[in-house]
Amino acid sequence: MAVDTYTYTNKIKSLLEKPTSLFQLSTTQLYKKILENDEGELTELGAINAKTGKYTGRSPKDKFIVNEPSYRDDIDWGNINQPIDEDTFLKLYDKVITHLDAKDELYVFNGYAGSDEDSQLKLTVINELAWHNLFAQNMFIRPNSKEEAEDIKPNFTIVSAPNFKADPEIDGTKSETFIITSFKHKVILIGGTEYAGEMKKGIFSVMNYLLPKDDIMSMHCSANVGEKGDVALFFGLSGTGKTTLSADASRKLIGDDEHGWNDNGIFNIEGGCYAKAINLSYKKEPQIYDAIQYGTILENVVVDEEGDVDFDDNRYTENTRAAYPIHHIENIVTPSKAAHPNTIIFLTADAFGVLPPISKLTKDQAMYHFLSGFTAKLAGTERGITEPEPSFSTCFGSPFLPLHAREYADLLGELIDEHEVDVYLVNTGWTGGKYGTGRRINLGYTRQMVNEAITGSLKDAEYIKDDMFGLNIPVQVEDVPQTLLNPINAWSKPEEYRAQAQDLIERFKQNFEKFGDEVSDLAEKGGFK
Repeated sequence: MAVDTYTYTNKIKSLLEKPTSLFQLSTTQLYKKILENDEGELTELGAINAKTGKYTGRSPKDKFIVNEPSYRDDIDWGNINQPIDEDTFLKLYDKVITHLDAKDELYVFNGYAGSDEDSQLKLTVINELAWHNLFAQNMFIRPNSKEEAEDIKPNFTIVSAPNFKADPEIDGTKSETFIITSFKHKVILIGGTEYAGEMKKGIFSVMNYLLPKDDIMSMHCSANVGEKGDVALFFGLSGTGKTTLSADASRKLIGDDEHGWNDNGIFNIEGGCYAKAINLSYKKEPQIYDAIQYGTILENVVVDEEGDVDFDDNRYTENTRAAYPIHHIENIVTPSKAAHPNTIIFLTADAFGVLPPISKLTKDQAMYHFLSGFTAKLAGTERGITEPEPSFSTCFGSPFLPLHAREYADLLGELIDEHEVDVYLVNTGWTGGKYGTGRRINLGYTRQMVNEAITGSLKDAEYIKDDMFGLNIPVQVEDVPQTLLNPINAWSKPEEYRAQAQDLIERFKQNFEKFGDEVSDLAEKGGFK
């Protein structure tokens, strides 16, 4: 089939020019639409709470990239980056546009991804639901005025039609749900799911393709900056303490989840935060709690008839969320960018209890641990898990990486060298034994170790090399018990520590085998012997 890109561009343009396509509505206007359409409920905190139906999280098995000749060789095809042919995509694209064209109203937002203008992606978001449009306004970067928004000529367009259900036998999908990215047509097509996070992560995946092509690092991490301009990055999977440790009253937040690193320094890809809300309280996380106010979208939170919110109730999902613009947080950098980082922290919650609470990594070790992206699932967190299980996510964000892993690792290694960045591995998990027999490392001690790292106090400290993992462990950290620093000293039986450590080493090696020869040199130089 001969494909006419111009035809499909015009179909989108025609949709946008309809009188019923409501452009760049204000928060108040969208609130009115949400309530009129019965899409959500007003809470006593001033936020809107919306339900996402049966899809309360991402649908990774329904995510595809269009297999187009100009981009085919770049993509790391597999279970994460699943191919779909262009003809199949365009037929489905037609159906979605026809579906949206029949709607009484559509909601359109123009904005940006990337707070640094040199690396910015211009966006148009077309939504079937008003609350999805407010979500987009919260998560992406808003123009300064409606006039500026009107002048945006998008590099990428999100077309979101949650009420359109695909027919897998006819449409070539795996279910009624689909999230399809076409780099040729510059479109993310979403249907069959009301989970708004697909828009956020769809654009992050696009940036993870585009930025490295310009030798710009894209990262799934949080970032903050101190009074002296010193910048720290925090990488970590869910439950490792990324949000908790990067939220520091003495440091300003650059962003909590997605960043780029170009010649100018660090920049936030987003304009907002998408925080987990389960068990949220003011005492534990005051910044997030205070950010839930007028303009915030809550997802799948339990709200009673009076509008009172119960953050502890998980009847709909454990994955309750709050999406708010970053300016809802007081202690932030505006605009959301800063200089080159001084320190990188890799966070892991080691439930096996064998990794040091903090260790300083060489560049090769940093690349190895970046590719490994290790943490551990706890016994009881998922059905059938009775012992801690390792969890590896390449570059701490494998579901969102279109390119081969080596491209991201090489970029990181080059930047570490160029800017002389100190990299630390911080274990926020267990010590003295694995989960169930050992104890969780005290958060106060972890904060102190992280603070010593990012302020530079550990840069020239005295280190010893651990004989199991080959990691450099500081001999002393101010206000942290010395016996805690070397994990073998915290175990009552050193031989049990060594057996458990060797078991984890073998799991790391087994995980690295999935890369094949692509990164064998990194395993040799930075991995465990």
